[in-house]
Amino acid sequence: MRFLSSKLICLLICGVIFGQSIWPDVSVADQPNVLLILVDDLRPELGCYGAEHIHSPNIDALAKRGCMFQRHYVQAPTCGASRYALLTGQYGPYGNDALFQRAARQISGEVVPPSMPEWFRQHGYTTVSVGKVSHHPGGRGGPNWDDDEKLEMPHAWDRHLQPSGPWLHPRGIMHGLANGAIRSAAGDMAVFEAVPGDDSIYPDGLITDEALLQIDQLAGETDKPFFLAVGLIRPHLPFGAPEKYLDLYRDVEFPPISHPHKPEGRTTWHRSGEFMSYQRWNRDPNSDELFADQIRKHYAACISYSDALIGKLIDRLHERGLADNTVLVLWGDHGWHLGEHAIWGKHSLFEESLRAPLIICEPNSKHAGITSESITETIDLFPTLCELVALPIPDFVQGHSLVSNIRNLETPDRVAISYLQRARTIRSSSHRLIVHNDGYCELYDHRSPEAETGNIATSYPDFVASLKQKLDDRLPPRDD
Repeated sequence: MRFLSSKLICLLICGVIFGQSIWPDVSVADQPNVLLILVDDLRPELGCYGAEHIHSPNIDALAKRGCMFQRHYVQAPTCGASRYALLTGQYGPYGNDALFQRAARQISGEVVPPSMPEWFRQHGYTTVSVGKVSHHPGGRGGPNWDDDEKLEMPHAWDRHLQPSGPWLHPRGIMHGLANGAIRSAAGDMAVFEAVPGDDSIYPDGLITDEALLQIDQLAGETDKPFFLAVGLIRPHLPFGAPEKYLDLYRDVEFPPISHPHKPEGRTTWHRSGEFMSYQRWNRDPNSDELFADQIRKHYAACISYSDALIGKLIDRLHERGLADNTVLVLWGDHGWHLGEHAIWGKHSLFEESLRAPLIICEPNSKHAGITSESITETIDLFPTLCELVALPIPDFVQGHSLVSNIRNLETPDRVAISYLQRARTIRSSSHRLIVHNDGYCELYDHRSPEAETGNIATSYPDFVASLKQKLDDRLPPRDD
Protein backbone atom coordinates (compact mmCIF):
# COMPACT_ATOMS: atom_id res chain seq x y z
CA MET A 1 0.00 0.00 0.00
CA ARG A 2 1.55 3.26 -1.13
CA PHE A 3 -0.35 5.56 1.31
CA LEU A 4 0.37 6.04 4.99
CA SER A 5 -2.51 5.34 7.34
CA SER A 6 -2.84 9.04 8.23
CA LYS A 7 -3.41 9.88 4.60
CA LEU A 8 -5.96 7.11 4.30
CA ILE A 9 -7.84 8.55 7.25
CA CYS A 10 -7.78 12.01 5.68
CA LEU A 11 -9.06 10.66 2.39
CA LEU A 12 -11.86 8.72 4.01
CA ILE A 13 -12.99 11.73 6.06
CA CYS A 14 -13.12 13.85 2.89
CA GLY A 15 -15.01 11.10 1.13
CA VAL A 16 -17.64 10.97 3.87
CA ILE A 17 -18.01 14.74 3.96
CA PHE A 18 -18.31 15.18 0.20
CA GLY A 19 -20.26 12.06 -0.62
CA GLN A 20 -17.62 10.04 -2.46
CA SER A 21 -15.87 6.77 -1.77
CA ILE A 22 -12.22 7.57 -2.44
CA TRP A 23 -10.25 4.53 -1.44
CA PRO A 24 -6.89 4.90 -3.20
CA ASP A 25 -6.51 2.80 -6.32
CA VAL A 26 -3.52 0.46 -6.01
CA SER A 27 -2.91 0.95 -9.75
CA VAL A 28 -2.78 4.75 -9.48
CA ALA A 29 0.71 4.83 -11.00
CA ASP A 30 -0.77 3.56 -14.26
CA GLN A 31 -3.34 6.35 -14.52
CA PRO A 32 -2.79 9.08 -17.11
CA ASN A 33 -0.94 12.24 -16.22
CA VAL A 34 -2.47 15.68 -16.76
CA LEU A 35 -0.77 18.70 -18.30
CA LEU A 36 -3.01 21.75 -17.98
CA ILE A 37 -1.77 24.81 -19.88
CA LEU A 38 -3.45 28.09 -18.95
CA VAL A 39 -3.03 31.19 -21.09
CA ASP A 40 -4.01 34.63 -19.80
CA ASP A 41 -6.32 36.92 -21.82
CA LEU A 42 -6.27 34.58 -24.83
CA ARG A 43 -9.17 35.15 -27.19
CA PRO A 44 -10.00 32.41 -29.72
CA GLU A 45 -8.20 34.26 -32.49
CA LEU A 46 -5.97 31.35 -33.52
CA GLY A 47 -5.26 29.55 -36.72
CA CYS A 48 -7.25 26.49 -35.66
CA TYR A 49 -10.21 28.73 -34.81
CA GLY A 50 -10.22 30.18 -38.31
CA ALA A 51 -7.94 33.21 -37.89
CA GLU A 52 -5.70 32.76 -40.91
CA HIS A 53 -3.68 35.87 -40.10
CA ILE A 54 -2.47 34.45 -36.76
CA HIS A 55 0.68 32.31 -36.51
CA SER A 56 -0.11 29.61 -33.93
CA PRO A 57 1.31 26.35 -35.33
CA ASN A 58 1.72 24.51 -32.04
CA ILE A 59 -1.80 25.19 -30.80
CA ASP A 60 -3.12 24.36 -34.25
CA ALA A 61 -1.30 21.01 -34.17
CA LEU A 62 -2.74 20.36 -30.71
CA ALA A 63 -6.24 20.92 -32.05
CA LYS A 64 -5.60 18.29 -34.72
CA ARG A 65 -4.73 15.79 -31.98
CA GLY A 66 -7.71 16.41 -29.75
CA CYS A 67 -11.10 18.05 -29.42
CA MET A 68 -11.42 21.79 -30.02
CA PHE A 69 -14.41 23.46 -28.40
CA GLN A 70 -15.75 26.27 -30.56
CA ARG A 71 -18.17 27.60 -27.97
CA HIS A 72 -16.41 27.43 -24.64
CA TYR A 73 -17.43 30.19 -22.22
CA VAL A 74 -15.73 31.23 -19.01
CA GLN A 75 -17.63 32.03 -15.84
CA ALA A 76 -16.23 35.53 -15.40
CA PRO A 77 -14.30 37.99 -17.60
CA THR A 78 -11.65 38.53 -14.98
CA CYS A 79 -8.61 36.40 -14.15
CA GLY A 80 -9.19 35.50 -10.52
CA ALA A 81 -12.88 34.67 -10.74
CA SER A 82 -12.44 32.65 -13.93
CA ARG A 83 -9.63 30.62 -12.40
CA TYR A 84 -11.72 30.05 -9.30
CA ALA A 85 -14.34 28.38 -11.51
CA LEU A 86 -11.72 26.29 -13.29
CA LEU A 87 -9.97 25.13 -10.14
CA THR A 88 -13.08 24.43 -8.04
CA GLY A 89 -15.64 23.34 -10.64
CA GLN A 90 -18.09 25.81 -9.14
CA TYR A 91 -19.56 29.25 -9.76
CA GLY A 92 -17.96 31.63 -7.33
CA PRO A 93 -17.13 35.19 -6.28
CA TYR A 94 -16.62 37.94 -8.84
CA GLY A 95 -13.23 39.41 -8.05
CA ASN A 96 -9.57 38.61 -8.50
CA ASP A 97 -9.37 37.69 -4.82
CA ALA A 98 -11.91 34.86 -5.24
CA LEU A 99 -9.44 32.10 -4.36
CA PHE A 100 -7.99 34.09 -1.47
CA GLN A 101 -11.55 34.37 -0.09
CA ARG A 102 -11.83 30.59 -0.33
CA ALA A 103 -8.44 30.17 1.39
CA ALA A 104 -9.56 32.43 4.25
CA ARG A 105 -12.57 30.19 4.80
CA GLN A 106 -10.31 27.13 4.90
CA ILE A 107 -7.93 28.78 7.35
CA SER A 108 -10.82 29.75 9.61
CA GLY A 109 -11.78 26.08 9.90
CA GLU A 110 -14.73 26.04 7.51
CA VAL A 111 -15.14 22.76 5.62
CA VAL A 112 -14.50 23.69 1.98
CA PRO A 113 -14.77 21.20 -0.90
CA PRO A 114 -11.34 20.36 -2.28
CA SER A 115 -10.07 22.14 -5.35
CA MET A 116 -9.33 20.21 -8.53
CA PRO A 117 -5.58 19.85 -7.85
CA GLU A 118 -6.34 18.99 -4.22
CA TRP A 119 -8.79 16.29 -5.39
CA PHE A 120 -6.13 14.81 -7.67
CA ARG A 121 -3.57 15.03 -4.88
CA GLN A 122 -5.89 13.19 -2.50
CA HIS A 123 -6.17 10.46 -5.11
CA GLY A 124 -2.46 9.83 -5.38
CA TYR A 125 -1.29 12.39 -7.93
CA THR A 126 1.76 14.61 -7.57
CA THR A 127 0.47 18.13 -8.15
CA VAL A 128 2.71 20.92 -9.41
CA SER A 129 1.92 24.46 -10.56
CA VAL A 130 4.27 26.76 -12.41
CA GLY A 131 3.47 30.36 -13.27
CA LYS A 132 0.05 31.99 -13.23
CA VAL A 133 -2.32 29.14 -12.42
CA SER A 134 -4.39 30.80 -9.74
CA HIS A 135 -4.56 34.58 -9.87
CA HIS A 136 -1.12 35.33 -8.43
CA PRO A 137 1.83 33.75 -10.26
CA GLY A 138 3.23 31.23 -7.82
CA GLY A 139 0.03 31.17 -5.77
CA ARG A 140 1.08 33.36 -2.85
CA GLY A 141 0.00 36.65 -1.32
CA GLY A 142 1.82 39.41 0.50
CA PRO A 143 3.09 42.74 -0.87
CA ASN A 144 5.23 41.06 -3.53
CA TRP A 145 3.13 37.89 -3.88
CA ASP A 146 5.86 35.71 -2.39
CA ASP A 147 4.70 35.15 1.20
CA ASP A 148 4.78 31.41 1.99
CA GLU A 149 2.34 31.96 4.84
CA LYS A 150 -0.36 33.35 2.52
CA LEU A 151 -1.27 30.64 0.07
CA GLU A 152 -3.95 31.20 -2.55
CA MET A 153 -4.82 27.48 -2.64
CA PRO A 154 -3.93 25.67 0.60
CA HIS A 155 -3.43 21.89 0.29
CA ALA A 156 -3.54 21.98 -3.52
CA TRP A 157 0.07 21.65 -4.63
CA ASP A 158 3.07 19.51 -3.78
CA ARG A 159 5.14 22.20 -5.48
CA HIS A 160 3.93 25.63 -6.59
CA LEU A 161 6.64 27.61 -8.30
CA GLN A 162 7.33 30.99 -9.83
CA PRO A 163 10.94 31.81 -10.69
CA SER A 164 11.41 35.57 -10.72
CA GLY A 165 14.84 36.17 -12.21
CA PRO A 166 15.53 39.86 -12.89
CA TRP A 167 11.88 40.72 -12.16
CA LEU A 168 12.71 40.07 -8.47
CA HIS A 169 9.36 38.71 -7.32
CA PRO A 170 6.05 37.33 -8.68
CA ARG A 171 4.41 40.75 -8.56
CA GLY A 172 7.16 42.01 -10.86
CA ILE A 173 6.62 39.05 -13.19
CA MET A 174 2.90 39.71 -13.56
CA HIS A 175 3.20 42.96 -15.53
CA GLY A 176 6.86 42.74 -16.49
CA LEU A 177 8.45 43.79 -19.74
CA ALA A 178 11.80 42.78 -21.19
CA ASN A 179 14.94 42.13 -19.15
CA GLY A 180 13.50 42.71 -15.70
CA ALA A 181 11.37 45.81 -16.27
CA ILE A 182 8.73 45.98 -13.49
CA ARG A 183 5.55 48.02 -13.55
CA SER A 184 5.39 50.58 -10.78
CA ALA A 185 2.84 52.97 -12.26
CA ALA A 186 1.01 51.74 -15.35
CA GLY A 187 1.23 55.19 -16.93
CA ASP A 188 5.01 54.90 -16.96
CA MET A 189 5.02 51.56 -18.80
CA ALA A 190 4.48 51.22 -22.54
CA VAL A 191 1.27 49.43 -23.49
CA PHE A 192 3.26 47.37 -26.02
CA GLU A 193 6.87 46.51 -26.69
CA ALA A 194 9.00 44.21 -28.85
CA VAL A 195 12.67 43.79 -27.93
CA PRO A 196 15.30 41.69 -29.72
CA GLY A 197 16.35 38.59 -27.83
CA ASP A 198 15.49 35.01 -27.03
CA ASP A 199 12.39 33.73 -25.25
CA SER A 200 13.93 34.20 -21.80
CA ILE A 201 13.92 38.02 -21.93
CA TYR A 202 10.22 38.09 -20.98
CA PRO A 203 8.69 36.45 -17.87
CA ASP A 204 6.97 33.59 -19.71
CA GLY A 205 10.37 32.33 -20.80
CA LEU A 206 11.27 31.76 -17.14
CA ILE A 207 7.94 30.09 -16.48
CA THR A 208 8.45 27.72 -19.40
CA ASP A 209 12.03 26.86 -18.45
CA GLU A 210 10.88 25.93 -14.94
CA ALA A 211 7.99 23.89 -16.36
CA LEU A 212 10.44 21.97 -18.55
CA LEU A 213 12.54 21.18 -15.50
CA GLN A 214 9.43 19.98 -13.71
CA ILE A 215 8.52 17.69 -16.61
CA ASP A 216 12.02 16.21 -16.40
CA GLN A 217 11.65 15.67 -12.67
CA LEU A 218 8.16 14.23 -12.91
CA ALA A 219 9.28 11.83 -15.64
CA GLY A 220 11.58 10.28 -13.05
CA GLU A 221 8.91 10.02 -10.35
CA THR A 222 7.28 6.93 -11.81
CA ASP A 223 5.52 5.74 -8.66
CA LYS A 224 2.70 8.30 -9.08
CA PRO A 225 1.02 10.11 -11.97
CA PHE A 226 1.26 13.87 -12.08
CA PHE A 227 -1.06 16.84 -12.45
CA LEU A 228 1.07 19.67 -13.83
CA ALA A 229 -0.47 23.10 -14.38
CA VAL A 230 1.54 25.70 -16.31
CA GLY A 231 0.21 29.26 -16.48
CA LEU A 232 1.53 31.59 -19.19
CA ILE A 233 0.90 35.31 -18.70
CA ARG A 234 1.05 36.64 -22.26
CA PRO A 235 -0.97 38.03 -23.99
CA HIS A 236 -1.93 39.83 -20.76
CA LEU A 237 -1.15 43.56 -20.69
CA PRO A 238 1.33 45.05 -21.34
CA PHE A 239 1.80 43.42 -24.73
CA GLY A 240 5.48 42.54 -24.69
CA ALA A 241 7.15 39.73 -26.65
CA PRO A 242 10.53 39.11 -28.30
CA GLU A 243 10.79 41.07 -31.52
CA LYS A 244 11.00 37.96 -33.70
CA TYR A 245 7.32 37.28 -32.97
CA LEU A 246 6.25 40.77 -34.00
CA ASP A 247 8.25 40.28 -37.22
CA LEU A 248 5.74 37.57 -38.16
CA TYR A 249 3.10 40.30 -38.58
CA ARG A 250 5.01 43.22 -40.11
CA ASP A 251 3.37 42.85 -43.51
CA VAL A 252 0.23 40.96 -42.51
CA GLU A 253 -3.12 42.60 -43.18
CA PHE A 254 -5.56 42.08 -40.33
CA PRO A 255 -9.30 41.78 -40.90
CA PRO A 256 -11.48 44.78 -40.01
CA ILE A 257 -12.62 45.09 -36.39
CA SER A 258 -16.16 43.78 -36.02
CA HIS A 259 -18.79 46.23 -34.69
CA PRO A 260 -16.15 48.76 -33.55
CA HIS A 261 -18.50 51.40 -32.15
CA LYS A 262 -19.65 51.97 -28.61
CA PRO A 263 -23.07 50.30 -28.25
CA GLU A 264 -26.17 52.39 -27.83
CA GLY A 265 -28.35 52.00 -24.78
CA ARG A 266 -27.48 50.33 -21.53
CA THR A 267 -24.94 47.48 -21.64
CA THR A 268 -21.93 46.20 -19.71
CA TRP A 269 -19.68 48.44 -21.83
CA HIS A 270 -16.79 50.11 -20.03
CA ARG A 271 -14.07 52.62 -20.82
CA SER A 272 -11.16 50.13 -21.06
CA GLY A 273 -9.63 51.53 -17.90
CA GLU A 274 -6.93 48.87 -17.53
CA PHE A 275 -5.70 49.37 -21.08
CA MET A 276 -6.03 53.14 -21.08
CA SER A 277 -3.96 53.45 -17.88
CA TYR A 278 -0.78 52.42 -19.71
CA GLN A 279 1.52 54.75 -21.63
CA ARG A 280 -0.25 55.25 -24.99
CA TRP A 281 1.57 58.36 -26.15
CA ASN A 282 -1.74 60.28 -26.13
CA ARG A 283 -3.22 58.00 -28.78
CA ASP A 284 -6.66 56.38 -28.67
CA PRO A 285 -7.21 53.22 -30.74
CA ASN A 286 -10.93 53.98 -31.05
CA SER A 287 -10.13 57.02 -33.21
CA ASP A 288 -6.64 56.15 -34.48
CA GLU A 289 -6.76 53.29 -36.98
CA LEU A 290 -2.98 53.00 -37.30
CA PHE A 291 -2.59 52.76 -33.53
CA ALA A 292 -5.34 50.16 -33.35
CA ASP A 293 -3.50 48.11 -35.96
CA GLN A 294 -0.25 48.35 -33.98
CA ILE A 295 -1.99 47.13 -30.84
CA ARG A 296 -3.56 44.18 -32.62
CA LYS A 297 -0.20 43.15 -34.08
CA HIS A 298 1.55 43.34 -30.71
CA TYR A 299 -1.25 41.26 -29.17
CA ALA A 300 -0.78 38.76 -32.00
CA ALA A 301 2.97 38.69 -31.33
CA CYS A 302 2.20 37.75 -27.73
CA ILE A 303 0.00 34.91 -28.97
CA SER A 304 2.78 33.59 -31.19
CA TYR A 305 5.25 33.89 -28.30
CA SER A 306 2.98 31.84 -26.05
CA ASP A 307 2.40 29.37 -28.88
CA ALA A 308 6.14 28.81 -29.23
CA LEU A 309 6.46 28.17 -25.49
CA ILE A 310 3.55 25.74 -25.60
CA GLY A 311 5.40 23.92 -28.37
CA LYS A 312 8.41 23.52 -26.07
CA LEU A 313 6.23 21.96 -23.36
CA ILE A 314 4.63 19.50 -25.77
CA ASP A 315 8.00 18.59 -27.29
CA ARG A 316 9.41 17.84 -23.84
CA LEU A 317 6.50 15.48 -23.12
CA HIS A 318 7.43 13.55 -26.25
CA GLU A 319 11.14 13.59 -25.44
CA ARG A 320 10.43 12.11 -22.01
CA GLY A 321 8.08 9.45 -23.36
CA LEU A 322 5.09 10.94 -21.55
CA ALA A 323 2.89 12.09 -24.43
CA ASP A 324 1.09 8.77 -24.87
CA ASN A 325 -0.02 8.74 -21.23
CA THR A 326 -0.85 12.40 -20.60
CA VAL A 327 -4.15 14.23 -20.95
CA LEU A 328 -3.30 17.63 -22.38
CA VAL A 329 -5.55 20.68 -21.96
CA LEU A 330 -5.17 24.17 -23.35
CA TRP A 331 -7.46 26.70 -21.65
CA GLY A 332 -7.84 30.45 -22.02
CA ASP A 333 -9.02 32.17 -18.85
CA HIS A 334 -11.29 34.57 -20.77
CA GLY A 335 -11.45 36.49 -24.01
CA TRP A 336 -10.30 40.02 -24.82
CA HIS A 337 -11.79 42.84 -26.87
CA LEU A 338 -9.55 44.26 -29.55
CA GLY A 339 -11.78 47.19 -30.41
CA GLU A 340 -15.11 45.36 -30.67
CA HIS A 341 -17.81 47.54 -29.08
CA ALA A 342 -15.01 50.15 -28.70
CA ILE A 343 -13.54 48.13 -25.82
CA TRP A 344 -9.85 47.26 -25.41
CA GLY A 345 -9.88 44.72 -22.60
CA LYS A 346 -12.17 42.27 -20.88
CA HIS A 347 -14.62 42.94 -18.00
CA SER A 348 -17.77 43.00 -20.12
CA LEU A 349 -20.45 40.35 -20.64
CA PHE A 350 -20.19 40.52 -24.40
CA GLU A 351 -19.14 37.48 -26.40
CA GLU A 352 -15.60 38.79 -26.89
CA SER A 353 -14.92 38.80 -23.14
CA LEU A 354 -16.47 35.43 -22.37
CA ARG A 355 -15.58 33.12 -25.26
CA ALA A 356 -12.14 31.56 -24.91
CA PRO A 357 -10.14 28.69 -26.41
CA LEU A 358 -10.45 25.18 -25.02
CA ILE A 359 -8.69 22.15 -26.50
CA ILE A 360 -8.58 18.75 -24.79
CA CYS A 361 -6.37 15.91 -26.02
CA GLU A 362 -7.04 12.42 -24.71
CA PRO A 363 -3.96 10.21 -25.18
CA ASN A 364 -4.25 7.66 -27.98
CA SER A 365 -7.69 8.95 -28.89
CA LYS A 366 -9.50 7.38 -31.83
CA HIS A 367 -11.27 10.69 -32.43
CA ALA A 368 -8.46 13.16 -33.10
CA GLY A 369 -9.22 16.45 -34.76
CA ILE A 370 -12.81 16.83 -33.57
CA THR A 371 -14.46 20.23 -33.39
CA SER A 372 -17.30 20.49 -30.90
CA GLU A 373 -20.00 23.10 -31.41
CA SER A 374 -21.61 22.33 -28.05
CA ILE A 375 -21.94 25.09 -25.48
CA THR A 376 -19.40 24.36 -22.73
CA GLU A 377 -18.35 26.10 -19.52
CA THR A 378 -15.07 26.33 -17.66
CA ILE A 379 -16.61 24.50 -14.69
CA ASP A 380 -16.89 21.46 -16.98
CA LEU A 381 -13.12 20.87 -16.86
CA PHE A 382 -13.02 19.44 -13.33
CA PRO A 383 -15.45 16.54 -13.99
CA THR A 384 -14.02 16.01 -17.48
CA LEU A 385 -10.48 15.46 -16.23
CA CYS A 386 -11.72 13.18 -13.48
CA GLU A 387 -13.52 10.98 -16.00
CA LEU A 388 -10.59 10.94 -18.43
CA VAL A 389 -8.21 9.59 -15.78
CA ALA A 390 -10.79 7.34 -14.07
CA LEU A 391 -11.10 9.30 -10.82
CA PRO A 392 -14.49 9.63 -9.15
CA ILE A 393 -16.35 12.80 -10.06
CA PRO A 394 -17.16 14.64 -6.83
CA ASP A 395 -20.77 15.53 -6.05
CA PHE A 396 -19.97 19.19 -5.37
CA VAL A 397 -18.88 20.18 -8.89
CA GLN A 398 -21.46 22.15 -10.86
CA GLY A 399 -20.18 21.37 -14.34
CA HIS A 400 -20.71 18.40 -16.65
CA SER A 401 -18.12 16.04 -18.09
CA LEU A 402 -17.21 16.71 -21.72
CA VAL A 403 -15.93 13.20 -22.41
CA SER A 404 -18.86 12.48 -24.71
CA ASN A 405 -17.82 15.50 -26.80
CA ILE A 406 -14.20 14.37 -26.87
CA ARG A 407 -15.22 10.91 -28.03
CA ASN A 408 -17.54 12.28 -30.71
CA LEU A 409 -20.76 11.07 -29.12
CA GLU A 410 -24.14 12.77 -29.06
CA THR A 411 -24.31 15.47 -26.40
CA PRO A 412 -27.24 17.31 -24.82
CA ASP A 413 -27.97 20.95 -25.57
CA ARG A 414 -26.59 23.12 -22.75
CA VAL A 415 -26.22 26.73 -21.71
CA ALA A 416 -23.35 28.71 -20.22
CA ILE A 417 -23.55 31.05 -17.22
CA SER A 418 -21.22 34.00 -16.63
CA TYR A 419 -21.23 36.96 -14.28
CA LEU A 420 -19.86 40.28 -13.21
CA GLN A 421 -20.43 42.20 -10.01
CA ARG A 422 -23.27 44.12 -11.64
CA ALA A 423 -24.91 41.55 -13.94
CA ARG A 424 -25.33 37.90 -14.93
CA THR A 425 -25.68 36.30 -18.35
CA ILE A 426 -26.86 33.06 -19.91
CA ARG A 427 -25.68 31.95 -23.35
CA SER A 428 -27.76 29.43 -25.28
CA SER A 429 -26.93 28.05 -28.71
CA SER A 430 -28.77 30.95 -30.34
CA HIS A 431 -29.13 33.82 -27.84
CA ARG A 432 -27.46 35.70 -25.03
CA LEU A 433 -29.48 37.19 -22.20
CA ILE A 434 -27.81 39.63 -19.80
CA VAL A 435 -29.68 40.49 -16.60
CA HIS A 436 -28.48 43.50 -14.62
CA ASN A 437 -28.82 43.48 -10.86
CA ASP A 438 -31.75 45.88 -11.00
CA GLY A 439 -33.60 43.62 -13.46
CA TYR A 440 -32.79 45.43 -16.71
CA CYS A 441 -32.31 42.93 -19.56
CA GLU A 442 -30.32 42.73 -22.77
CA LEU A 443 -31.26 40.03 -25.28
CA TYR A 444 -29.18 39.31 -28.37
CA ASP A 445 -29.90 36.92 -31.22
CA HIS A 446 -26.72 35.32 -32.55
CA ARG A 447 -28.54 34.04 -35.61
CA SER A 448 -28.95 37.64 -36.73
CA PRO A 449 -26.17 39.69 -38.39
CA GLU A 450 -26.71 42.27 -35.63
CA ALA A 451 -25.74 39.70 -32.97
CA GLU A 452 -24.75 41.64 -29.84
CA THR A 453 -25.30 45.08 -31.35
CA GLY A 454 -29.10 45.06 -31.20
CA ASN A 455 -30.93 44.57 -27.90
CA ILE A 456 -34.27 42.90 -28.68
CA ALA A 457 -35.36 42.20 -25.10
CA THR A 458 -38.48 44.39 -25.18
CA SER A 459 -39.73 42.59 -28.30
CA TYR A 460 -39.66 39.12 -26.74
CA PRO A 461 -40.76 39.37 -23.08
CA ASP A 462 -41.85 35.74 -22.82
CA PHE A 463 -38.58 34.44 -24.19
CA VAL A 464 -36.66 36.75 -21.85
CA ALA A 465 -38.66 35.39 -18.91
CA SER A 466 -37.93 31.81 -19.97
CA LEU A 467 -34.18 32.38 -20.26
CA LYS A 468 -34.11 34.36 -17.03
CA GLN A 469 -35.76 31.47 -15.21
CA LYS A 470 -33.04 29.13 -16.48
CA LEU A 471 -30.43 31.63 -15.33
CA ASP A 472 -32.02 31.96 -11.89
CA ASP A 473 -32.21 28.18 -11.55
CA ARG A 474 -28.50 27.81 -12.25
CA LEU A 475 -27.22 30.96 -10.56
CA PRO A 476 -29.75 32.78 -8.37
CA PRO A 477 -29.35 36.55 -7.88
CA ARG A 478 -26.87 37.31 -5.12
CA ASP A 479 -27.14 39.72 -2.26
CA ASP A 480 -23.47 40.78 -2.32
